[in-house]
Amino acid sequence: MNQPAAVIDKEIPDVQNSQDTRQIPIDRVGIKDIRHPVVVRDRSGGEQHTVANFNMYVSLPHNFKGTHMSRFVEILNNHEYEITVASFKQMIEEMTNLLEAESGHVEMSFPYFVNKAAPVSGVKSLMDYEVSFIGEISSGEPTVLVKVLVPVTSLCPCSKKISDRGAHNQRSHITVTVRTNDFIWIEEIIDYVEKVASCELYGLLKRPDEKYVTEYAYDNPKFVEDIVRDVAIEFNKDERIAGYIVESENFESIHNHSAYAMLSHDKDGEN
Repeated sequence: MNQPAAVIDKEIPDVQNSQDTRQIPIDRVGIKDIRHPVVVRDRSGGEQHTVANFNMYVSLPHNFKGTHMSRFVEILNNHEYEITVASFKQMIEEMTNLLEAESGHVEMSFPYFVNKAAPVSGVKSLMDYEVSFIGEISSGEPTVLVKVLVPVTSLCPCSKKISDRGAHNQRSHITVTVRTNDFIWIEEIIDYVEKVASCELYGLLKRPDEKYVTEYAYDNPKFVEDIVRDVAIEFNKDERIAGYIVESENFESIHNHSAYAMLSHDKDGEN
């Protein structure tokens, strides 16, 4: 005869919820690298169906032996597939409430695609970007950061200045992490970065496009220092962006190392 689930639960000991006597709290405990389907809205008015990678953690008081790992998966499976900053923030609150934790941390990373037209031929192709939502909650106050990795072209100003023919360039990764106080499209963040690069990248180029992007980059040389400062100028103009971190890494074509620069700014902390 089958027993009711409630009876079975009473008979099985809850080891995670038992007492721990070592008096050492844990900052983060949870699950890493769990994949889950999500739907993300884009600026064109459509939806992108993709698969996101989640890391989900909560704090654990010193007197508990462990947390209930299955509840993290339960939260993902019970949540709506469509993900926005608002729904992501709601998921963080739900996680900390369900696990009775004082603080929580969730990271969601996924590929995001933008349909771009080549600069001369106009041929369209998809360009992919790495996007992450990073959420924290402490004392009941959730915050969400949006992180976007934008690949671009950079051309060395020094190489252009000292060379009689040409200048060395490279593909660069510009990573921006922003905290907003109002809605902003992922595409808008990407636009700010691509606008200040030596040249933006495209998924597909015809020969007239290759000529254009090569010459455009040559006319717009940028050091890593130039790029992070120019992105900062664009972010400072947008009142929806409350704080940011900008990182630029150039994968050097004439060195076996990368060039790197980073700056951060919290507008709320301004005088």
